[in-house]
Amino acid sequence: MSWKDKVALDARLIILRELAQQMNGTLNSVSLRRVLDVYFVRPVEWIDTQLVKLAQLEAIELTRAGDIAIAKITPAGRDHLDERSIISGITPPAEFR
Repeated sequence: MSWKDKVALDARLIILRELAQQMNGTLNSVSLRRVLDVYFVRPVEWIDTQLVKLAQLEAIELTRAGDIAIAKITPAGRDHLDERSIISGITPPAEFR
């Protein structure tokens, strides 16, 4: 696995963790970018790509408000975080360091 692929898998886990910490399980892409900037700086388009991938994996529901993406964690996303099931395409929580 390339370094770029590993960064994407880790970013998806970080996004899920941040969504799970919210009372309603929802955050917009602007807030998520601030969170991800702590770990690695990436352009808005890259973050949107990760959100689309998470939606394809059914770990989040994704809606749009104009140019802003709004992500909401799904039960499958929570199951991944709790390691009740693992979603291929997202770093397993036990492997994130």
